[in-house]
Amino acid sequence: MATSTIRVLLLALLLIASPFLQVARGQSDSEVDASDTVEENSDLGIVGEDVQDFGDGSFSPAPGVDTICVFPKNIAKTVAAGEETELLVGLKNDGESSLNVIAIKATVHLPFDHNLLVQNLTAQAFNNGSVPASAQAAFPYIFAVSKFLQPGAFDLVGTIYYEIDQQPYQSTFYNGTIEVVEAGAMLSIESVFLVTLGCALLVLLGLWIHGQIQHLSKKTKRAPKVEVGTKATDASMDEWLQGTAYTQSVKDKTKKKK
Repeated sequence: MATSTIRVLLLALLLIASPFLQVARGQSDSEVDASDTVEENSDLGIVGEDVQDFGDGSFSPAPGVDTICVFPKNIAKTVAAGEETELLVGLKNDGESSLNVIAIKATVHLPFDHNLLVQNLTAQAFNNGSVPASAQAAFPYIFAVSKFLQPGAFDLVGTIYYEIDQQPYQSTFYNGTIEVVEAGAMLSIESVFLVTLGCALLVLLGLWIHGQIQHLSKKTKRAPKVEVGTKATDASMDEWLQGTAYTQSVKDKTKKKK
């Protein structure tokens, strides 16, 4: 179990570093730089109708051969109808003999019943796609679903065909869901997340500014003045000052005014 997990992790690392690794393609026996291999796909043959239909044969996977699949820059596995989509197939050969990759093929099915075939995708052949023993390689596969396919969820089943000592084998590198969308309406999950996050931050900022304005307006409001009656106070003061020099001076001023 631990050995199998380590193999899967190694294949994942292989695909992450695939731009720096050698991708098998039709060429001479000379080694080619991996970056040039990824860019120059002219030697990869697209299989036509006159080529063997690998779907007619059912072969078992070879022991010691592990595969993994990655959709580069497409974590959501979104496929635009009628447009090309690329995936990478990682293959690790832990067997004792070298293997020769023949082709990669995929089919589209309804998710609730794989017996209902929606579309046979184009097979892609490889010339001199050899993987020595105890080695690993990444193979690109470019496909396009029909432009008439209705948007929705479908299951993609991808198979890689190879030979070891002239014995044919096949391994399923992907058996999962893809989301088909209309051409031109493709939006990555990262873009949706960033737009949603931006809108949420703007709403929170607006609420914070509104709260600060209300808080400041409450502080600037003056407290209403409370008027205290003075008549009762004046009367009590007069009684307290009765008979003093102050009341006498008040009386004298009143007489003079008269």
